[in-house]
Amino acid sequence: MGEATRGPTGAPWADGDGVGGPGGSELEDVLAAHLIDAVQHAGAYGGAVYLRSPDRRSLVMAMVTGLPRSVVKLWWRLPVGGALPAPEAFRTGRPVHLADEGETMRRYPQMLVGLPYRFASHYQPVWVGGEVVGVIVVLWSVAVESATGDGVRAPMAAAEALGTSLAARARRSGPVEYDGEPVSVRLPGEVPGVRVGLVDWNLDTGEFRADEKACAVLGTDPESFGGTIADLQDRLCPEDRHELRAAEQDAEAEGLIRGRMFRVAESGPVYGAGPAAADAAAGRVSWADTEYDDVRYRPVELWGRTVELPEEGPPPPGGAGRRLVGVVVDAVSGTTAAEAAERLPDGVFSLDQDGRVSYANRRCEQLLRCAREDLLGRYPWQVMTWLSDPAYEDRYRAAMLSQQATSFLVRHPVGEWLGFLLYPDVHGLTGRVVPSSPPPRDRAAAETPVPETGAEISTPVAVTRPGALYHVVHMASVLTEAVTVREVCRAVADQLLPMFGGHELALYLVRDRRMYLAWESGYPEGFLDRFEGVGLDVRLPGVEALTSGVPIFFESPEQLAGAYPGIAMDRMRSWAFLPLIASGHPVGSCILGYDATHAFTSDERAALTALGGLVAQALERARLYDAEFTLARGLQDALLPHRLPPVRGLHAAARYLPGTQGMEIGGDWYDVIETAGGVALVIGDVEGHSVAAAAVMGQLRSAVNALATSDAGPAEVVGRTNSLLAHLDAGVCATCCYLELDPRTGRGLAVRAGHTSPMVRHPGGHTEVLDVEGGLMLGVDAHEDYPVTPVELPPGAVLSLYTDGLVEQPGQDIDEGVRTLRESLSRTPVDSLEDLADSVIQVARRTADRPDDMALLLARCAGR
Repeated sequence: MGEATRGPTGAPWADGDGVGGPGGSELEDVLAAHLIDAVQHAGAYGGAVYLRSPDRRSLVMAMVTGLPRSVVKLWWRLPVGGALPAPEAFRTGRPVHLADEGETMRRYPQMLVGLPYRFASHYQPVWVGGEVVGVIVVLWSVAVESATGDGVRAPMAAAEALGTSLAARARRSGPVEYDGEPVSVRLPGEVPGVRVGLVDWNLDTGEFRADEKACAVLGTDPESFGGTIADLQDRLCPEDRHELRAAEQDAEAEGLIRGRMFRVAESGPVYGAGPAAADAAAGRVSWADTEYDDVRYRPVELWGRTVELPEEGPPPPGGAGRRLVGVVVDAVSGTTAAEAAERLPDGVFSLDQDGRVSYANRRCEQLLRCAREDLLGRYPWQVMTWLSDPAYEDRYRAAMLSQQATSFLVRHPVGEWLGFLLYPDVHGLTGRVVPSSPPPRDRAAAETPVPETGAEISTPVAVTRPGALYHVVHMASVLTEAVTVREVCRAVADQLLPMFGGHELALYLVRDRRMYLAWESGYPEGFLDRFEGVGLDVRLPGVEALTSGVPIFFESPEQLAGAYPGIAMDRMRSWAFLPLIASGHPVGSCILGYDATHAFTSDERAALTALGGLVAQALERARLYDAEFTLARGLQDALLPHRLPPVRGLHAAARYLPGTQGMEIGGDWYDVIETAGGVALVIGDVEGHSVAAAAVMGQLRSAVNALATSDAGPAEVVGRTNSLLAHLDAGVCATCCYLELDPRTGRGLAVRAGHTSPMVRHPGGHTEVLDVEGGLMLGVDAHEDYPVTPVELPPGAVLSLYTDGLVEQPGQDIDEGVRTLRESLSRTPVDSLEDLADSVIQVARRTADRPDDMALLLARCAGR
């Protein structure tokens, strides 16, 4: 892919899709139209569009509206595999709706780590050509009821329309993808704009021509307006007639009129109901003859410039003479609003949609001790570094994301306390600054003398920005869910590359003072082979970063080659080599590569350094876990039968599948035991997943084996095993199904202790669940008597004993799991019990998230 060009806001468009490149403005227009449509029709305050990245590993925010880009900067790039709502909607192709912050916390706790604010959200996948290419996001304040019903249908319709538009574009320009910064677009304003009209004033004849918009500003109808300066003068507030004369004097003296303000009478309803006012409104008398208090006036500004008239040719439309061409401006939402704010005793300021100061009154200057000229057009925390604190910016983010007023206290460097009150909407934020008392714990600060306004202030150094802090907190949250070394490596690759915009990642671990690759992503095949097993005395940046404990950053290939002559390099242009050290112990190195020149900011270097420590701790913990798990799995393997004993007249097959969560070791067991009366088939399950559960399982298996070979009947075997577990005081219970069978006749006796009932597959494929009477789980009551149920297997039938892990899945009713097992048994040929066992367990293997172990025991009488 060629180097990206830049979009209208400086954001790069993938594959040259920038303004001036093919299709860049078209893509922006398409996204903007559908995003704004979704937000407006949903009754929301903001939203965004994510598109997939060229490497398909990330979702990249292509456009945002209704909230500052800076507020959502941490979410510009999301890993496709992340546990977040937008990636889930992308992966599954199904919408995700979060009604409030409570639901967000329950379903996506990682999201609230970075955005712990009150808002509702909806994530709608965008389909093109049978695949998801992006996600439309819509945000509501939790107080808005539009977050359901029609509000949810709006982004669905917008996503469908956007998919159609993107499909048409894809046919012309190739795949839909994005790899730059988001473009910010404004929602259409709901506040009426400033009205402006054109006027032409002949200063010699008094003719005053006004277009339709100017007549509206002056409060008159174009058809009834007389068209002279006298007609305009009749509409003026009597106190302002001198302003019109002064404007004429300005025009004669300077050739300019600069914002002369006067008040004109409204043509609509007036305050009061006197006869004179009614006559004036009807045009029967002059406005000047009405009572002053009966008229409603509107402030208007006049701006203009005199023009030179041609000496020859026909007279202009306004007639010959000295002419002033200009505009009349409705001053209600402009100057008068600013004048009102200037008179307030509190500081008042306004931030635009991007968070920059667009207005500050004089009192704001005094309280903040900062000139307006320094504030306007800049972020407040850039000018006043004492506001550059994550806690204060958090309140700003909370206001913009929740669309609810918020406030906070700040101590000015001179010692006084100021209260900030923030009032947001979709176009920006209005704030108030008021003097405040210190909080109780800081009452002593009130004694600090306050210098006069304008005194020189020594401000402290700005603290770290919350962006870097969030990256550390978010990664810590993700790593808490990773248990094994493989899971930690996968989490680091899935999160670190999108988080910092990298394209290659390698994780090396130290073993016997050598470096071995644990995980890589993005490297050319075979490139890292030359570095495998290098010693800690080799001069390589990854090794020296670890041995010195100091991260190393290279922003160009020339820097890397200059520091390490002859080092092998691929297509990357910048690198970060991070030491992984946990509690002073070297764990390994993390290498992050960028395919374009990348300047590492101080915040980014600090965040990457901190993340290296977190990753090291997680890897060290995971290595201990893996070692413990290897030991535990060895114990479990030793306790389970390595093979089933051959029994005359019986064919049997068994399978065991561990769970995929926690220690992945449980207490499931099975056995085939030859007895004096035939054969005993047993299956059981000790609750819990731990080494202790496996140890209890081993004790129960040994007990059942000993009792079964001692001529004890099924009820006695299960009863005495129950008594043993109860007296062991192991703190766990167990289930068990025990069946003693005569292989020659297929008849037998079954006992069930809280376990799932056996299942039989008949030769024709029909399956049924045996009705075996059950008793309490083992270990609950040492004196429990277990009932015995006679059973008989038809010729050619297959008996199936199984643990509940095979039929229980998260979010699924157990009856549904039993139906699935019956279907699997019925549709598979039974020529080989081994093939049948493989087929049944293979269905279970397709479920990646298995919270419980699974055991399966199949048996068929050979002579029947």
